[in-house]
Amino acid sequence: MATGRGRLLQQHWRGLQALRLPPGGVGAAPGPAGFSLRQCAGRGRLRAESTAERSVSLDSMPSEVLLKIFSNLDAVTLLCTGCVNRRFYHLANDNFLWIRIYSAAFPPKRSNWKVNSVEKTAGSVNVLSVKDKEAGYWKKEYIAKQRARVRAALAQVLKPVNPYTGLPVKTKEAVRPRWHSLIAKYNLSNLTESTMIGGDRLLRIFCLCPGLLVGLWKREEELAFVMANLHFHQLVEKSTLGSATVPYELPPHTPLLDDNPEYGLHGYQLHIDMHSGGIFYLCGTFRNLLTKKGYIEDGYVKIVVISFKNNTEHLPLIGKVGLSWRTDIFDGCIKSCSIMDITLLDEYGKPFWCFSSPVCMRALGPSDGPSFLGQTSCVDYVDSEGKVHVELVWIKETEEYFIVSLVLYLRVAKINHWFGTAY
Repeated sequence: MATGRGRLLQQHWRGLQALRLPPGGVGAAPGPAGFSLRQCAGRGRLRAESTAERSVSLDSMPSEVLLKIFSNLDAVTLLCTGCVNRRFYHLANDNFLWIRIYSAAFPPKRSNWKVNSVEKTAGSVNVLSVKDKEAGYWKKEYIAKQRARVRAALAQVLKPVNPYTGLPVKTKEAVRPRWHSLIAKYNLSNLTESTMIGGDRLLRIFCLCPGLLVGLWKREEELAFVMANLHFHQLVEKSTLGSATVPYELPPHTPLLDDNPEYGLHGYQLHIDMHSGGIFYLCGTFRNLLTKKGYIEDGYVKIVVISFKNNTEHLPLIGKVGLSWRTDIFDGCIKSCSIMDITLLDEYGKPFWCFSSPVCMRALGPSDGPSFLGQTSCVDYVDSEGKVHVELVWIKETEEYFIVSLVLYLRVAKINHWFGTAY
């Protein structure tokens, strides 16, 4: 007598025998069980067609089912889901979805609350506080709370300040490379002779404000590389508070009180760097800079940092000045070019004028000074807030450049806007 397992094996074997092909192969007469492969294939097609007819898209699902699916998503994925279409946007704004995410991210701090799960945390919130709020309220609350948390964390990182520049020391540590933010827009059709600052045997380089360096191959006039020079001032805000499509906008400026507008500018501090590829040719800090009210000419206020007449103020550039560049195939160094970083602090220690831009030395001719016997060159920079003029002399005996003059020109409109004055 067969056991229960034996009867099951016999039935399974009989089923396999019924599905075996007849001796005539495909298309032959049905076997003992009255079943052929052609019939099986036909039923397969019918089954596939019926399945295709019954298939539904995600968008055609009932809202209750979609909300159940959305309840398993994290905050970032839910925000991305809301960008699919109008219906998904409204569903992804559901307050019950976001109150769960909000409660999980920001649990209550009261010690007498004993919460064991996200569901209990969300349930502890009054249901009326969810229903009475407009759609998307708890999403906005979550985003605002997360932004405040990020700002607090960044404030701790950026708390130490460089005594020379007046800027945070750990700016690089605070900026995350995965953040995508629109900082500036450029029009490459503006690459004209007026924007060219130098070149070598392979390419020419152009500068577009603010601080974009573009290299073009000489033969093909094709793009060789693009280099962005970003100043540390407000770089964290531009990277974290902006987006890939909308740049960060500076908050409205509140004019500072000028205790003695008739005196002019005083107590300013300048930090200047000239570098390339990690090599610094100049790194200097100048304090207690001042200018009188009468030093206004052509809409600019003049501040003399290094005087041509005072030999004790002249500074050397260390090493051979050149701007290094590299692509996947070629590399080179453009002589007499470098990156200039300017950080000017006002009398209150606040950043007044900051920029980072490629610059190039231009020959001026022999120097008129009796102490110099070499070639005189200059470096000029201009933007909407001011100008920088540097004069250098090449000393043949020591084979180095000396800065013999450094002058800042600040726009009067910038000063009036900063201090609320009427120069």
